[in-house]
Amino acid sequence: MRIGVLSDIHDNFLKSEKALNLFKNNKMEFVFSFPPQELDLMRRIYCFAQKRKVKLYLVGGILRDLFLKRTNENPDLDFCLKKNAIAFGNKLTRELRCGFVILDKERGACRLVKKIKDRVYTLDFTDFRGKTIADDLLRRDFTINAMAVELEKVIKSSLSKRNYLMENLNDFLIDPCQGRQDLKSKIIRTVNKKGFDDDPLRILRAFSFSAMLGFTIDKVTLKLASLKAQKLTRVSFERIRDELFKILDGPNSFESLVKLDHSKLLGIIFPEIETMRGLKQGPYHHLDVLKHTLEAIRQLEILIQELKNNQELQNYLNEVISGERKRSAILKLGVLLHDIGKPPALRHEDGKTKFHGHERIGQEITREIVQRLRLSNDELDSLSKMVFWHLRPGYLADNEEITPRATFRYFRDAAQEGVSILLISIADQRATKGPLTSLGSRIHHEKVALDLIKEYFRNKKKKKIERLINGDDLIKKFKLEPSILIGKILREVEELQAIGKIRNKTEALQIAKKMIGKKKKGGR
Repeated sequence: MRIGVLSDIHDNFLKSEKALNLFKNNKMEFVFSFPPQELDLMRRIYCFAQKRKVKLYLVGGILRDLFLKRTNENPDLDFCLKKNAIAFGNKLTRELRCGFVILDKERGACRLVKKIKDRVYTLDFTDFRGKTIADDLLRRDFTINAMAVELEKVIKSSLSKRNYLMENLNDFLIDPCQGRQDLKSKIIRTVNKKGFDDDPLRILRAFSFSAMLGFTIDKVTLKLASLKAQKLTRVSFERIRDELFKILDGPNSFESLVKLDHSKLLGIIFPEIETMRGLKQGPYHHLDVLKHTLEAIRQLEILIQELKNNQELQNYLNEVISGERKRSAILKLGVLLHDIGKPPALRHEDGKTKFHGHERIGQEITREIVQRLRLSNDELDSLSKMVFWHLRPGYLADNEEITPRATFRYFRDAAQEGVSILLISIADQRATKGPLTSLGSRIHHEKVALDLIKEYFRNKKKKKIERLINGDDLIKKFKLEPSILIGKILREVEELQAIGKIRNKTEALQIAKKMIGKKKKGGR
């Protein structure tokens, strides 16, 4: 039967009055709720496999998410077959006209990437890890991912008017590890004790699944993760990075990071934090550097929740910085790293604990971490700004009045991370409750930061101011040679223009003339 005909049968049935009545009267439970576009893609794959007498199984995450009624903007479909997955995937690539890559030649795993309209589908095909599909499932990571169903039964159920609204998916669900029950109980449980040895990344995946789904890691799995923690050092940092950002992308990263720390995993991912552990701070603080850092992440998540109705801010946090990584996740990493420079900056002077310059040292350490995690240049720029400037809002709040010049300079230096740094500053202050802190200063600090956030979004709406003069104007007018002085003049003119002190080219050139005159008098 042609693919177009299959699609028409399905679409027409969905629109039929009988189907709607069955649904409304609750005579049957609507179980298979794949979007039509997704189901149509599976039909194409099924027809291709049927012609070649290949039995395909739909496995893992797609079934888990189906039971949980979770949707994915860019769906991942995992398929399993007895053997020759790479050869099958390579041939299917030509049929679907999509991208193809071999993931693991030895184990027989490949990936196809197909874009349909505005969605990107990732299709993974793997050989059985064992003689049967049951053997394969018993070698998977967690029980909630160790379920399978024959693709043929999915397709036939979607075509049958009687079975499309099925009474129970469990009729043909292959579930040897009771994953369906663990889904109901919201538990992350490893399939077998050797699972972490087979792929140590699974240790971290237990925490990323916990964070993404809001599930509890069962005690045996948690203990096993701690015992096997050192095995994570064998995993590439690219793979670690991807799981780490799944944790940071959730609304409650704090709890997962604390559990990672208790399981000795956080220090494996970030060895630099070990010197933060137990490092006492001055009387403004009530926690050591590491506990303060984790508490700041908790406070940031509370703050973001408090500001959930601020649509401009939420849009800002949801901006993608690189790949699929959002600013909100980068921001949490920024909080984790904001005091990373304190241990090497520690000094005891006149009986006081001081960390002078820790933001500059922290910036350098952050660069090393970014390189290790293979993050992009844009992410490096964002994290460097967050760490280096995280004290700046506090300095601004120390003044009774913040001048337009000071505000301009802050946003000029912080650039696109101006709001991120302000959020870090508020979270940092909320996590600081030593005997020398006062409620009044904390309230004032927070007001200053929130006012600056409003200022940032107000300025975003304004039309960009055109420069009054440029370098060529200065060279032509004053016969200057290219030098650092030209940059200084242009920055000063830009600043005065932004705060309304000058309004035209004549005034700008007068400022330039004064600065050139001072330079000559100074003999430099």
